[in-house]
Amino acid sequence: MYQEINFDGLVGPTHNYAGLSQGNVASVANKSAVSQPKAAALQGLGKMKFLAELGVPQAILPPLERPSVHWLRRLGIEKSKDEDVLEYASRNCPCLLAAASSASSMWTANAATVAPSCDTSDGKLHLTPANLSSKLHRAIEAEETYTVLRTIFQDTSKFQVHEPLHGGQAMRDEGAANHTRLTRSFGESGLHLFVYGVSSQSDSLPRPTRFPARQTLEASHSIARLHRLTPTQKVFLQQSPEAIDAGVFHNDVISVGHLSTLLYHEKAFIDGPRAIDSLGKAFNGSLVPIEIREADVSLSQAVSSYLFNSQIVSLPEGGLAVIAPSECEQIEATRQALGKIVVASDNQIREVHYLNLKESMRNGGGPACLRQRVVMNQEERDSLNGRVLLDDRLFNELTAWVEKHYRDELSSEDLADPQLLTECRTALDDLTSILRLGNLYEFQN
Repeated sequence: MYQEINFDGLVGPTHNYAGLSQGNVASVANKSAVSQPKAAALQGLGKMKFLAELGVPQAILPPLERPSVHWLRRLGIEKSKDEDVLEYASRNCPCLLAAASSASSMWTANAATVAPSCDTSDGKLHLTPANLSSKLHRAIEAEETYTVLRTIFQDTSKFQVHEPLHGGQAMRDEGAANHTRLTRSFGESGLHLFVYGVSSQSDSLPRPTRFPARQTLEASHSIARLHRLTPTQKVFLQQSPEAIDAGVFHNDVISVGHLSTLLYHEKAFIDGPRAIDSLGKAFNGSLVPIEIREADVSLSQAVSSYLFNSQIVSLPEGGLAVIAPSECEQIEATRQALGKIVVASDNQIREVHYLNLKESMRNGGGPACLRQRVVMNQEERDSLNGRVLLDDRLFNELTAWVEKHYRDELSSEDLADPQLLTECRTALDDLTSILRLGNLYEFQN
């Protein structure tokens, strides 16, 4: 039996609004606002608990070490004391301190791209950490995410964790945020949809003019090869430049798929009707497309509500549910669009649940950003290292952990506070003990 497990990212204690992500409208709009790390982490845990109670298996990916003093030293801030590194960076290169303190690893849809063992020619579950090379604060995650994934998926007889793609800008890869696996059932061989924004080798393809495209065709092809997929198991579609320029920095802000269902905006892809037709043919006529028209939900409304960054999940009793951010309920157009889907007879979506993820949303990430989907069989689940599968006891321990270690508020000025560094390391040291992951972080070694 194969199941889809949502590996949600724990929101880290340095959750803040530095506005580092050009092209992410919410991130830039809330730059310099005071954040609420404790509320953010509890909202994320609340989503995990809600889904677990719906019958959707949940697991944990820990936050990365932030602020990353180790990374700042690698950039030439060679002070002997950690607090002096932070002070120097705050005074002389605050942009580097902001990058080194970002809690963006919470959005684990960008952690990696995954292919389950039932799809791959070698029968292993493959994971490739995203290099995230288009943004400085995210590019520094790749090496650490590789370590985290190798620690959790360490059984090499069942799992293959690849290194992040090399090649810089030409191989820009943003992980599962630009990848969707379509299948009739979790354990049946699936069709992998890779969405790219631009080709690094061709000037003939349309390009966005306002914001950068973050995924290249060449990176998507490389991941498909690494994951041992056959030609009939993969489709490559180009994201609409118009959508990117409207603030759709990842495909999961404009479409979301689950099993045979694909919910997408009319302007998600270049030459949308032909793109969907080609996808349907590759999926042997089993695709259940649900298109939202621009006349019903505009691109700007899609971005502000994060309608398409909702999760679609399978219910134990049958049918599907949409897990949407509460902003979708507050905007009439998106609320009506979801209401029409639920009552329609041509799809399996039967429920919509609205969740409060305000702290993540204000930084540009909704429900789907916070999770990495991994389809696994029972033997693979049993081989996971550490205590990462969520149950009631672990949920209660993590809630108490957040309550103990996280600040209620955090401003950009607080990032240079040496006490914050101590608090974060103490918290992460306790977390690795709770999750039984050993000395995972640089400061522990």
